[in-house]
Amino acid sequence: MISQKAKYALRALAALAQADPDEPMLISEIAVQQSIPKKFLEQILLDLKRSGIVMSRRGKQGGYLLLKPADAISFGEVLRLVDGPIAPLPCLSQTAYRKCDDCDGEHLCEIRHVFARVADATRDVLFNTTIADAIEGAGEGTQKPVQVRELLTA
Repeated sequence: MISQKAKYALRALAALAQADPDEPMLISEIAVQQSIPKKFLEQILLDLKRSGIVMSRRGKQGGYLLLKPADAISFGEVLRLVDGPIAPLPCLSQTAYRKCDDCDGEHLCEIRHVFARVADATRDVLFNTTIADAIEGAGEGTQKPVQVRELLTA
């Protein structure tokens, strides 16, 4: 399950992706448009800024803009940044591997074998689906345009 913070990050990125790329969006605009608490959004946007996904401008014409194109920002990248490892078991994590305490051997673990397939399929979808795909409804098997909000409540 992803965190509320990750949902808000994805929704904020979708809002920025749909905005005029030359017009920065104010935090208050994003917060109202996406129903995100403003203070929480400020923290999220700072994390996204530190990671090079968005940039901010100060001053009268200030606000936030995407630093990377929406088609170069994957759901997996954002989830890993906000929530940490994506793997369902610590022994399957690509970024925070840890041997399971109660395991006699990974090659013998029936549970690990099943969840390895789940993790691979999940990573495949998340790292091959971009913010642009979600906005355009270009995901595999999508019949109609999908809003990020719909993806995150499913």
